[in-house]
Amino acid sequence: MINVSILVPESSVMQAIADPCYMFNAVNQFLQSKGQSPLFRVQLVGQTREIKLNNGLFSVYPDRLLEGSGRSDLVFIPALFGDMSTAIAQNQGAISWIREQYEQGATVASLCVGAFLLASTGLLNGKQCSTHWAFSNEFRMMFPEVHLIDGSIITEEGRLYSSGGANSYWNLLLYLVEKYTDRDTAIMASKFFAIEIDRNNQSAFMMFSGQKKHADHAIIRAQEYIEANYRSKIMVDQLADQLVIGRRTFERRFKHATNNTVVEYQQRVRIEAAKRSFESSRNNISEVMMNVGYTDSKAFRDIFKKITGLTPLEYKNKYCKT
Repeated sequence: MINVSILVPESSVMQAIADPCYMFNAVNQFLQSKGQSPLFRVQLVGQTREIKLNNGLFSVYPDRLLEGSGRSDLVFIPALFGDMSTAIAQNQGAISWIREQYEQGATVASLCVGAFLLASTGLLNGKQCSTHWAFSNEFRMMFPEVHLIDGSIITEEGRLYSSGGANSYWNLLLYLVEKYTDRDTAIMASKFFAIEIDRNNQSAFMMFSGQKKHADHAIIRAQEYIEANYRSKIMVDQLADQLVIGRRTFERRFKHATNNTVVEYQQRVRIEAAKRSFESSRNNISEVMMNVGYTDSKAFRDIFKKITGLTPLEYKNKYCKT
């Protein structure tokens, strides 16, 4: 029997607690329907006997307190809610418990912004991690020693798993079902829950917002200039000269502050503008390409697909409102 512990943190998302519980109990039923024994023993664990969520709208009563939960084989850390620093401060007891479980051999998986709580343990330092794309800048500021993978649905390193944003965690749940059972059971679960199996990135859902929560005012000016003039061809030398900074120093400072090179930043600003145009206008692909500053259709297509995971046509067909 595999012991699955679902942490119930203070200031967490109710659904991210209920869904892994539902998934692994459902898998037990699938196995029983095939004449096999249930494989997972699922329990909720928390710091207190009652944990109120959504400003007291819901109450969760864990099966066990952290200190009496026993040894887990698989631990889930649900998504947090609200201010991340506050949520982490409310769950200091859970942080030490997660670390203990991992040191005793447990596999630990964070769901969406549960990655903030996992990273607070120090276990992710020097390792890869995923989280919701909208929280990536904040995550990097709080945990600079963690290698955040933009757009990834699932990361796995040394018994530590993490998932991308919002409903992306269902793909991690499926992945772990397959890891502990088999492919056929994972496919059955994917069909039962109507989840696309093997989806591996959240790029199509990402909205680029340049990282400006830094103290380098010259680089902020450069970012604002790029964002206001993305249709024009902007040379790195031109930007460096405007700011009276040597090119190499400028490029180093820009990368450090924004986590993008100057060229990458320009590309992401342009592609974000193209996405908005596809979503809200009837312009064809060539018109959108020209409007955001590209003249080479192959280059536009390649960069668009690299950033979003979809071709321009696929994205237009998927999200066009008109």
